[in-house]
Amino acid sequence: MFSDPTTAPPADLIKEGSDATFMADVVEASKVQPVIVDFWATWCGPCRTLGPMLEQAVRAAGGAVKMVKIDVDKNPAYAGQLRVQSIPTVYAFVNGQPVDGFQGAIPESQIRAFIDKLTGGTSAGDDIEELLSMGAESLKVDDFGGAAQAYAQVLQLQPDNEKAIAGMARVYLSGGDADQARQTLAMARPDSKDPEIMGVRAALDLAADGPSDTSALEARIKADPSDHQARFDLAGALAASGRFDEAADQLLAIVAADRDWNDQAARKQLLVVFEAAGVNSEVAKNGRRKLSSILFA
Repeated sequence: MFSDPTTAPPADLIKEGSDATFMADVVEASKVQPVIVDFWATWCGPCRTLGPMLEQAVRAAGGAVKMVKIDVDKNPAYAGQLRVQSIPTVYAFVNGQPVDGFQGAIPESQIRAFIDKLTGGTSAGDDIEELLSMGAESLKVDDFGGAAQAYAQVLQLQPDNEKAIAGMARVYLSGGDADQARQTLAMARPDSKDPEIMGVRAALDLAADGPSDTSALEARIKADPSDHQARFDLAGALAASGRFDEAADQLLAIVAADRDWNDQAARKQLLVVFEAAGVNSEVAKNGRRKLSSILFA
């Protein structure tokens, strides 16, 4: 848990270490409290970015964790023993042993989560919820790059987070990469009942159906607006390409004209489209309202 910023943390939280002092500064000290070791070099650009963020986060933890900085050019011994192959590399030591670590410069949110994991803090969960919210908002406005970045950060922190798995799969599906979406979805439990996982599964099932060229179906409907089969097939093609709102409109038109057509096939398919679009999506919300007004008119 991060401390009150008005409380001054201990002055010796961060120190320059060396191969000569490593046993005392890191191994022995980590038997009292977690110690973060930052392997860096003066010529390393990412090190200059990561170092100050690490120091700030360590100070914010108010004494719950210490930090030792090791210049690998001057002190190659322990860097070699720990197989540091690129810098910056960060290790966390607890009870004399390395228990966690990462390479490269990472965002502040991940640094806080890294320290929280060591100290039993709670901000990692808060960061994950914030990232999930950012990912969902980005998807709504078709900012697939922003959504992918947010979901990727969550998956680095929690590789089994099903909301992030579903979100990343939707990013790939929206970009037309159904194969990558399926591979991403495979990260979730096969028996998962998470609504978002199930929604992406439904979307993938729809993506496998329907012709890519809808001109013939549109021509049939123009010639005969009561051709429900053509309209149903068109809805399938639209849903297959991710145009769930347009697919819902075609199915609603069938229900409005003949709700019992083909054993209520249009209404049943509407539920699949709502699930594929997302149970809380605008497509599902608006579609349910329209369906209710038709059924109870």
